[in-house]
Amino acid sequence: MNVVETKNLEKIYSDADMEVRAVDGVSLVVEEGEFTAIVGPSGSGKTTLLNIIGGLDAPNRGSVRVASQELTELSKSELIDFRLNNIGFVFQSYNLIPVLTAYENIEFVMLLQNTNSKERKKRVNELLEAVGISEKSKKRPSQLSGGQQQRVAVARALAPKPKFILADEPTANLDSKSTSRLLDIMEHLNLKEGITFLFSTHDQRVIERARRVITLTDGKITEDKRSDE
Repeated sequence: MNVVETKNLEKIYSDADMEVRAVDGVSLVVEEGEFTAIVGPSGSGKTTLLNIIGGLDAPNRGSVRVASQELTELSKSELIDFRLNNIGFVFQSYNLIPVLTAYENIEFVMLLQNTNSKERKKRVNELLEAVGISEKSKKRPSQLSGGQQQRVAVARALAPKPKFILADEPTANLDSKSTSRLLDIMEHLNLKEGITFLFSTHDQRVIERARRVITLTDGKITEDKRSDE
């Protein structure tokens, strides 16, 4: 099953007299269960492409289908609902809500989904255990290390049972030990639970774990390599 399918995607930014093609004719298919990294130098279009796939940005031209839904056909409110129920996001800066505990941050998306309290409690506790921070459930983000915050962010992304996870430079602010632990967790979730992961990254440690590496250069795919090739 194709989780993501893009065709001839273009995203153009105009700055004074200059036109920048951040994404330039990208056609891409990501299948269910992939563990894929999008790589390339700064300015290559990685984050822009991820934002379009996640429905956070709109292309100037082209098609983007996620879980068989054409995102460009959705209204703003429909897109918000679609993201809520289908896509999990993990950001470089964690984006946790500072006044909420780890437990409450993970629970938050399920509250928006109107999930009943019994199911919420079960799911949050399962996820806290899965990412190895059950003992930190009552701590606020300021009381957690960077690695622990990112594990909460991964658990939050998984809470609504999305079709796949988009992770934008998820290890950028982490030390080697935290990065290794986080990648172990995500790899386990991918292999054991079949969760699809799509990363943008500069991090060689992430690239080495990915089973498919897509290279972007000046908004174009210049290489697409699988680990079994």
